[in-house]
Formats: sequence, structure tokens, C-alpha cells
Amino acid sequence: MALTGALLLTSAPIATADQVRDAQWPLTVYGAEKVWKTSQGAGVTVAVVDSGVDASLPDLTGQVLPGKDFTGQGNPHQDDNGHGTGMASLIAGHGHGANGSAGVKGLAPKAKILPVRVSARRGDKYTTDWGAGVRYAVDQGASVINLSFGDESSYPGSKNAKAIAYAQQHDVVVVAGTGNDGGTVSYPAALPGVVAVSAVDQGLNFWDLSNTGNVTVAAPGVQTPQADPTVASGYVKADGTSGSAAYVSAIVALLRSKYPDLTAGQIINRLVKSASFLNNKGKTAPDKELGYGIARPGSALTMNIPKGSKEGPLAKASPSTSTESGNASAGNDNPSQAKEKKDSSSGGVLLIAGIAAAVVVIGAIVFAVVRSRRNRGGGGPGSGPGGGMPPHGTGYPPQPPRGYQQYPNTPPNQGYPTPPGQSPQHPNPYAQQPPHQGQ
Repeated sequence: MALTGALLLTSAPIATADQVRDAQWPLTVYGAEKVWKTSQGAGVTVAVVDSGVDASLPDLTGQVLPGKDFTGQGNPHQDDNGHGTGMASLIAGHGHGANGSAGVKGLAPKAKILPVRVSARRGDKYTTDWGAGVRYAVDQGASVINLSFGDESSYPGSKNAKAIAYAQQHDVVVVAGTGNDGGTVSYPAALPGVVAVSAVDQGLNFWDLSNTGNVTVAAPGVQTPQADPTVASGYVKADGTSGSAAYVSAIVALLRSKYPDLTAGQIINRLVKSASFLNNKGKTAPDKELGYGIARPGSALTMNIPKGSKEGPLAKASPSTSTESGNASAGNDNPSQAKEKKDSSSGGVLLIAGIAAAVVVIGAIVFAVVRSRRNRGGGGPGSGPGGGMPPHGTGYPPQPPRGYQQYPNTPPNQGYPTPPGQSPQHPNPYAQQPPHQGQ
């Protein structure tokens, strides 16, 4: 699978961790200091289903739970890729140094990270049954699951899609990046009920490599500084919907902390209704690039928004596609999922239904294959550490994508001081709020 672009390095050295903090433009755009007066994500567990999370880094000390490794290597805190650690730092990093003023700080700095390792070394395939990691995260009490990867084999009805449905039935918000090849929204982001996140740049303009279609919201995903234990400097800047998905996972953590009585659907309702197109004029929701707008944590936390239905605004997977161990999701509003009907008195009807089902399954497989080949022809949605989506079904690529930049000339010890010990298309249900910058 081809990469989305060639490796780029910074043209000007950024040698210190406090300069990394200064480069965290999403915190400035979001008015993070003001947001944190309302919520910092305390009491919320965010599962990062990825390449592992290095729990020893000073920007993440005390934030990372034991977790589980599904690669067979047995250590969820080992991250030979750097991607999972980067996502964790954007979500729940707390920085280091005096008052945490240096290094990467996440948007939900008091949330906990549950590392679910489904990819080992860079270039390795990630486990095809990453859905087992999703189920594990649900059973461990995660209320937010971040999926910053793409896998076209996770189409509706697949084993991994059923794991997503299992999470939704257990009141978990699932967030995924849309993909980075400029094509259509990739799976698992394209699955019903998943919060599909595209990327915007520092000017809050749509990033042209973000995949489009059934997008839920957009978030910062261009030149985002993040931790990376695999490079000498310890930090990289990267482009990709991986980062934008991580920021939305952090916003969801802020909301789940402040509004613990709201269902996952009602949390998504707040996320969507508080989004805005800001300076992107002439767009109407749902927009194929920005969905219902750019996610705004301050507004999501403080706006007067009715709870809405428990199911929320996004259609979910039908209970019939879930595992037998999961509870049926109430209020399924996906019109494309027909209820199974039993009629033992009509063998002819059953035969016709069986043939139709076989055609549907074959069609889904052909669709997935064609879509995967198309993505390969277009450069693929793959990206490496910090860049966003690994190639569908192949795991993380052997080198970083376009926009992946290491901070050079940092001190030894990886740039750190010694540690101190979506869904089917549906009509726009919301009127957009008046656009304004920041929160």
C-alpha cells in the first residue's frame, strides 16, 4: 500500500520541549485554558486501540492504565511505532516541567488512557481481529474508544463491525478518523454510529487529503505536535485524521466527565449541535468535508443544548449485526437494516430470503475489494506514526507520511527529561450556531 506522501523534515530546528508546547496550535484555537476550568476529563477512560502507549514518558506518567496487548508480544506499554503514544498524548498528555509547561499537553489532561495494542513493529500487519480489543475496552469500562486507523475489511456485518456495535450497545462513544487519501470515508469511520472525523489546518480550513462523505465533525489534524518515543527528539509534527480523531476523543472525554448522566448518543448530540463551520462560508450541514462543522469543546461543554433522544443523532448498527453477548441497542434508526422475520410455514419465502442474503453478502465483499483497490490506486489512506490511517488490512507503513516531521536537535533521552519516578446519510437535524472563533 502506497504512502500518502513523502517524508518531510522541519526546516527550522525546534530544540526544546517548551517550543513543542508553543507549537500546539489546537490548544490555542480551542482556548484550552478556559475549557479546563469547566472540565479536564477526570473520571473518564479513553481506550486507544493502536500500536501501544509508552507509559514511561513524562508527558504521560500516571495517565496510562495497564491495558492489554493483542499482538502476542504481551506488553501494551511497548510502542515500537509511536503512533499510539502520539494519540494518547493528544488526548491526555499533561506535559512536564514546571507546572507542566513543557512537552505535549492533551485536551483532556485528567482522562485516563487504556492502551489496547493491536499493532507491533512498524511495517507489521495489525491484528485482523482488532475488534477483540474493542470488546476488551468496553468490558474494562472505557466510555470512549479512539480508532485512528483504517481497515476496509471492517464493513457492516464483519466481525470487527459487530465489535463496534457491541461498544455502542454498551453506551460507548466510538471515534475514528475518516482517512487520508482524499477518497471516501474509510471503515471503521464509515460504520453506523461511529463519530467520523475529518481534519482542518491552522486556518480552520479543510485539509485536502481528508476523506469525505458521511463526516460527523472536523477537528485539528495538520502539523499537530505529539509525543513519539521512536524518534531521537521525542516529538513529531504530523498531518492526518488520526490526530483530529484523537482531539475529538478528548472532547468527548471532557463531555463525559461533565455530563456523566448523558448517554453516548446524547454526548454525540452535544458534540454535533455545538459544532460550527466558523470561517468556512457557504456550507450547509451535513457537509461532505466538515460534517456538521468543526468540533468546539468550550461550546459543547457550556451551550444550552437539550438532551435529545438517548440514541442520539447518528444511526447505529442494527442489533442483528451485533454479538450474541451484547444487549440490543434501543431505538435503532438505521433504515437500511431490515428486521429478520421468521416464517416456518413458507419454505419458498425462506429460500428466496436465503438467496437474497447471499447476494447481499457477495455484494458487500465485492464492494470492499473494489474500494480497497481504488484506495491503493489513489495512494492509499495509509500513514505512519502520527499521520493517521494505516493501510487497510496491512497495518502501519514502514515510513512516515507527508507532513510527518521530527523535532531535531533535542537533548538526549528522546527529548525528555528523566521521569520523576459514520453512518448512512441523513437530513440535517440541526441549525448551525453563529460562527465564531475558538470555543
